[in-house]
Formats: sequence, structure tokens, C-alpha cells
Amino acid sequence: MAHRFRFGVSASRARSRADWIALAKRIEGLGYDTLLMADHFGPRFAIAPALVLAAQAVPTLRVASLVYDNDFRHPALLAQEIATIDILTDGRFDFGIGAGWLKQEYDAAGLPFDRGRVRVDRLQEALAVIADLLTGKPVTYAGTHYRFNALTGAATPVQQPSPPLLLGGGGRRLLSLAAERADIISVMPRARRDGSGLEDADASEDAFVEKVGWIRERAGERFERIVLNTLVQTVTITDDPSAEAQRLVSDWRLPATELLASPLLLIGSVERIAQTLVERRDRLGISYITVFEKDLEALAPVIERLRTSP
Repeated sequence: MAHRFRFGVSASRARSRADWIALAKRIEGLGYDTLLMADHFGPRFAIAPALVLAAQAVPTLRVASLVYDNDFRHPALLAQEIATIDILTDGRFDFGIGAGWLKQEYDAAGLPFDRGRVRVDRLQEALAVIADLLTGKPVTYAGTHYRFNALTGAATPVQQPSPPLLLGGGGRRLLSLAAERADIISVMPRARRDGSGLEDADASEDAFVEKVGWIRERAGERFERIVLNTLVQTVTITDDPSAEAQRLVSDWRLPATELLASPLLLIGSVERIAQTLVERRDRLGISYITVFEKDLEALAPVIERLRTSP
């Protein structure tokens, strides 16, 4: 049975308190379910206070991290943050986390950028520790990356045993971990080994079919309960999708026909995009669509069309 559609907006740019509240209200008013925030350095809001304020301003809106970089915080501090957001939003928080992927941020902050395998191993260990810390009981643990000695790490979150876990990534190892642990999986292209960005060529429909296959294989019976998400990079409403796709060829390492089929791009009329999302949900299982703030208005009529269709 297909999951119902969910829609989210990723936004983090710093602005006044009034403007941030207005954005949260606009997101909800246009039919979106969730306000999500990425975890990067720079002139942008910190995740916790901004999500709490948005949820306070719009009591029907869910909020989420998409995604915390595991290497930017010690898991004991992150567990406190998770519990705090969940309590202060009355249980409307989805906890998203990933292994980290952008080396230039690590370099700028003076953090070591370990090999992908090490980063995923560290994330796996952090997930186990955070789950224990969210019980509110003292945790003693001795692992490869973390050690705790009777540490009581967090308050008890509203959502029990913890907020829904969202894991994001594109490599087989990380998606296999997500298949075992996550409630929501954000399927994306894999990161380049050198940490310079994401592999554009890994954005094809065939690549996503393979990724969903990895998840299904590892998840087993729990696959039907997992919500699949992706972060759409561009939404373009047009009556000439082929011309728009051709214009984007120079930005992506894919031919125009593959760009039109990629789950990372939505190009076409409102009716065509709505139909594409239904077909993609039936074929790949992706039912949770997130867009960047720049595409907030563009996707809104598609959401309305899907909400009102029979």
C-alpha cells in the first residue's frame, strides 16, 4: 500500500524573527507538511531554536533536521538537542542525521574529514548511543569512537521511544544502515569520495531504482513501514519540459531524457508533475517530497492538485 504524499520545504537562511515566522506560516498555508533545516556552517540559522520558533508560530506544522551532520556534534549534546526540540514542539520533530559529505566545511572548521567508511561507522555508533541517551537513563559505553561513563544524557522526548529517525544518503552502506534503523530515508546521489560534492551521474532514475532495491533488500518486512523521501533540486513549471531539460544539461552530467526522469528534478506542467509524482510513488515508493525554499511557490499548485485529486 502506497504511503500518502508528504511535502516539505528546506530553509535555513537567516532573517528577522517576524520574517521567519511569516515563512513558516506561508509553508503551512501552501499545503506543506514540514519545515526542514540543513546543517551547514555560514550565515544561516541554527537548527534547534529556529525549528522551535517555527513550530510555536504554526501549531500544525511538523519540523525536521535534513540532516544533522554527525561529525559536527558530540552525540551526548545532540541527544539533549533532540529531546529539547521534541518537547518544545509538542512531539512534532523528525530527527534527521547523516554521516557528513562536504569536505570544504570540515576543512574550514578544522575538523578531520575521514574516509566514508569511517564516517558511516561513526554514525552507526552514534545512533546506538543516542537511542540509549534518549531513554533518560545513565549510559555506560565503550566503543571505537565514543565512550560514556554513567552519563545521563537527555530529557525524555514526547515521542516514544524517540522522534522518528530520518537518515539521508546515497551510498549502499549508508542506505543499508538506514534500512535497518530509519523511519524515513532521504534517498540522494552518493557523495564523491573526495568530499567535493554529490555525483550528478548518480541522480538518474536507474540509480534510484538500484538504491531503493538496496533498501528493500536490507529492510525486509519493515520496508513497507519506511517512508522514502528525496530532496528535489529544481522545480520548473513549463509547457516545454524538453527545452528546459536541455538547458540544464550543462549543469548535470546526464542527457536531457534522463534529467526529465530523475527524481531530483520536477519539470513540466502542474498536471504533468502531479502525474509524475504519482507514477514515481508507484514505481519507486518515494512519497515524501522536499524542495528548497526557492521552489516553495512553484510546487504549491502541484500539492493542491494532488490533495484535491480523487
